[in-house]
Amino acid sequence: MSIVLGILGIIAALIILVFIIAIFVKCDYSVQREVSINRDVTAVYDYVKYLKNQDNYSKWVMMDPNMQKDYYGTDGTIGFRSAWDSKDKNVGKGEQEITGLTENQTVDTRIHFIKPFEGFANAQMSTISTDPNQTLVRWAFDSKMKYPMNFMLLFLNMEKMVGGDLQIGLNNLKNVLENQTNESN
Repeated sequence: MSIVLGILGIIAALIILVFIIAIFVKCDYSVQREVSINRDVTAVYDYVKYLKNQDNYSKWVMMDPNMQKDYYGTDGTIGFRSAWDSKDKNVGKGEQEITGLTENQTVDTRIHFIKPFEGFANAQMSTISTDPNQTLVRWAFDSKMKYPMNFMLLFLNMEKMVGGDLQIGLNNLKNVLENQTNESN
C-alpha cells in the first residue's frame, strides 16, 4: 500500500511541477519566412490576396488534395472564409478568414483550427517591392497556447515545425508566379 501511495505522490508532484513551470513559459509564439519572387509587387499581391490560390502553393493543402473545401463570400475581400476538412490529422479541420487587406502590401487572415486541436492563429502575407520586377514575400504566423498547455512550448520547436511548412509554401508560390511569367513570354 505504501508503494502505491508513493507512486501516486510522485505522479501528483510531477503534475504540480508542470503547472508551476507553465506559469513561467511564454504562451505566444511567432514564426515567419520570406522569399524573393521575380515579379512586380502588383502581380504578386493580386495572386496572394485570393485564398483559393493557396491550393496551388500551400504545403498544408497539398498534403491532402482530397480534403473537403468550402468557401463563403467573395474571395480577395475582407470577410471571405475558406473552410477545410481533412481526414489527415496533420491537416485537420478549420477555417481561414480574410481580416485585412492593404493594397500591394498585406493580406491579414485569422485561422480557426477545429481539429485535431482547437486553436486560433493570425497569419499575414506581406509583399514588399525590392525592385520594379522583384518582390519580397513574407509569410508570418502568430499564435498562443493556453496555460497549462503552453508547457509544451518548452519541447516543441515551432520555428522548425511551422517555419519549414511556411518556407515550402513560399518556395511553391515563387515557382508558380515565376512560371506564369515564363509561360506568358
